[in-house]
Amino acid sequence: MKPKPFVPEPMEGRDGFVRDRTTGLAWHCCRLRTLYADTDRSQVVYHANYLRYFEYGRASLMRDVAYPYREIEESGYTYPIIKMGADFFTPLYYDDAMCIHTRPGALERVKLAFEYVITTEENHGLVCKGFTCHCAVNNAGIPVGIDEKTVKLWKRFPE
Repeated sequence: MKPKPFVPEPMEGRDGFVRDRTTGLAWHCCRLRTLYADTDRSQVVYHANYLRYFEYGRASLMRDVAYPYREIEESGYTYPIIKMGADFFTPLYYDDAMCIHTRPGALERVKLAFEYVITTEENHGLVCKGFTCHCAVNNAGIPVGIDEKTVKLWKRFPE
């Protein structure tokens, strides 16, 4: 089944954020180019590297909303991935410029999710859609409730 198109438009007054015309949802946007080391023998980006792109998008989002991972970890929390998924539509090749769109997903007591859309930078062609689900843990690795600052971020993220 062909996915709905992703049509990002810059959000006025919100640098680094776009709104998808198709769904009306707001997304954080960052840019990256593929490295030669990201490709496999068939000269396309190896599928596991999309997890690195998701991480780049997630870290960029958190940094741009003034809550970088370093600060999260210093406050006694980590958020390891417990589940992930991705659907691939168009391959990326060496030196392709991409846009990584990231937004908060579901929020539960001890779990949270991020959603991702990767497009080509040139024409916003849909490359990949995915998600990661994370569990909040303390420094001892024990699951705990999501920290208050993260909960506030999820609740106030632009719709």
